Amino acid sequence: MTATPPSLSLAGLNALIVGGSSGIGEAVAHGFLDAGARVAIAARTPGKLEAAVEKLSSRDPASRGYVADVTVGHELERLAQRAVADLGRIDILMNCQGTTIIKPTLEFTEAEFGHVLTTNLTSVFFCCTTFGRLMIEQGGGAIVNIASLAAHRGWPRACPYAIAKHGIVGLTTTLAAEWAPHAVRVNAISPGFFMTELNRDKMPAERKENALRRTPVGRFGDLPELVGAAVYLASPAASFTTGTILNVDGGYLASGI
Repeated sequence: MTATPPSLSLAGLNALIVGGSSGIGEAVAHGFLDAGARVAIAARTPGKLEAAVEKLSSRDPASRGYVADVTVGHELERLAQRAVADLGRIDILMNCQGTTIIKPTLEFTEAEFGHVLTTNLTSVFFCCTTFGRLMIEQGGGAIVNIASLAAHRGWPRACPYAIAKHGIVGLTTTLAAEWAPHAVRVNAISPGFFMTELNRDKMPAERKENALRRTPVGRFGDLPELVGAAVYLASPAASFTTGTILNVDGGYLASGI
């Protein structure tokens, strides 16, 4: 007899997407909603958050939104308290917060370096530990982080970003190994080139041309193409998947010369 495969459905699960008001985070929020989850998003810009929550609420009035700068400890703690009070428990955490600065490495200031590392790595670490602690207490959960192509290669003119994303891979694999006995799965997605708010305007034309040239599929990704990966990693179908870095990159990392 063939066993029934685990479900990709997120029905009955509560998902929190940090950085869920735009770009990858917003696309995943709607994807989680489509898969049956109850969705909450957090972001630090009130106007963007309000607009994003309005879209989600038009589809599911149970959707929630929280203004929070997760680089600030007390705001992260307050976010966790409010989310648990509203939802009861957090089954899925998706960390989509991010920023970048593109310039020669020798020109980075200490403040710029700190800003990129704090947003892309430090805040993700503490989001994982804050909500991971709750997941361990409740007996399980799933965390999905956003890595990058820059987590696998040198990334000229974006050195702090590359450092942070290499750190995300180390964080993800370490927590996966440490928390597996507690039924908390930790995975990450490495997106290829998607024209989000993060890089649409910041990425010079020459850099975009080089990215297309090195991507075997020959085009930029569309945000819905990331959603399936996120839903899978968050779902019961991935119950034996932890510590995985899933590349959704049009073949970029597989390509040689």
